[in-house]
Amino acid sequence: MADRKTATLMLRLSPAIKEDLRALAARERRSLSNMVEVMALDYSRRWEEVVPEDPPATGQPPSAA
Repeated sequence: MADRKTATLMLRLSPAIKEDLRALAARERRSLSNMVEVMALDYSRRWEEVVPEDPPATGQPPSAA
């Protein structure tokens, strides 16, 4: 059986941002939910190169630099 999406995320956005997202989704022939998911995944992949997934454990809290 294929994976089914079961998690719900509630967001509060300004009406203008919501309309912009709807326009972007329509341009790519996506649902609004799928557009937000694609954007979140893209953002995550971009930052994965900058922020290590599992920082090394030292047993001490991170120091403020």
